[in-house]
Amino acid sequence: MKIKFFGLMLGSLLLAAAANAQTISVSGSIPGGGVTKGKAARGSVVLRIPGGLHVNSSRPGNKYQIPTSVRLSASGARVSAPSYPRGVNRKFQFSDTVINVYEGTVRVPFTVTVPAGFRGNTVSVRAVVRYQACTDEVCYAPRSTEITMTAPVR
Repeated sequence: MKIKFFGLMLGSLLLAAAANAQTISVSGSIPGGGVTKGKAARGSVVLRIPGGLHVNSSRPGNKYQIPTSVRLSASGARVSAPSYPRGVNRKFQFSDTVINVYEGTVRVPFTVTVPAGFRGNTVSVRAVVRYQACTDEVCYAPRSTEITMTAPVR
């Protein structure tokens, strides 16, 4: 009876942890009221990582860990490469080496430049964010989340 109960509790905990890995929120914006033709504007992709979880940074320092990546694209505009923040070095039970990770709220800035001859009233920037969520004991399968940020063009 005790073994069956322990198995049910362990299964419930694993399901809850797996569901928690899905709660990482990815959003983004191009603030400042819009983008002026012929000029660059700053934007950012934001990851909100709940307590008890972390994601590998863009440079985890361990070849077996999947890095966080942000792929940006825009139709009719130029988008810079993302500027990844520094992570935090942490040691976990599942690794013999230190791993560089992101925790909490992480902002990945970029710039979008709309050409002077841009035709249209808005610019859209597409971001595909790939990350691997982990607890202090286990890592989950990598995920990709796609978002689209729009801003008026002046």
